[in-house]
Amino acid sequence: MIKFNPLALLPVLGFTGALAAAATPPIDDASFSCIRDMTPVRGFYVGNLLGNLDETVAVASAGTGTYPPGSVVQLVPSEAMVKLDAGASPATGDWEFFELTVTGAGSTINKRGFVDVVNKFGGNCFACHIKADPGRDMICETGHGCDPIPLTRTMIDAIQNTDPRCESVALPPEQIEALRQLQAALKAQASGP
Repeated sequence: MIKFNPLALLPVLGFTGALAAAATPPIDDASFSCIRDMTPVRGFYVGNLLGNLDETVAVASAGTGTYPPGSVVQLVPSEAMVKLDAGASPATGDWEFFELTVTGAGSTINKRGFVDVVNKFGGNCFACHIKADPGRDMICETGHGCDPIPLTRTMIDAIQNTDPRCESVALPPEQIEALRQLQAALKAQASGP
């Protein structure tokens, strides 16, 4: 008896490219590079591992909608979200969360997952992002349902501008001061009450 696989007809019907484009590529350390090489949108950065940057930027710019597979969203160099194929993780809206170590040599994935990734500050990524207003595809911004983060806009800009994977840039005085304040806060937090 000859077994027939109907999927074998897909290339004949011209579906090969569409299927290949829909599959999220393997995600490894090399998937994450200089944050400033990505596209800035309202203070965060986006990219797309599948090359579908225009659609990713369109959703990010609109502030509503569903990001396409392969979308990468980063606020700071050491954390990232990657949109996977539909159905990969229904609980997280198909987002996978990453906690990274970044150095001048590149990125290392320390933690990755769906509902259980905790960042360097002790915050659970999913627990925060699930609070984003409906229609925002779990993307947090000020005033959109997520818990506030303990960073000022100037601190975030300074962190983005000091990504060690990027070319150095001169920091304005207010960003230098913001980094001093952040270092002092982290030192106080580490020493405890």
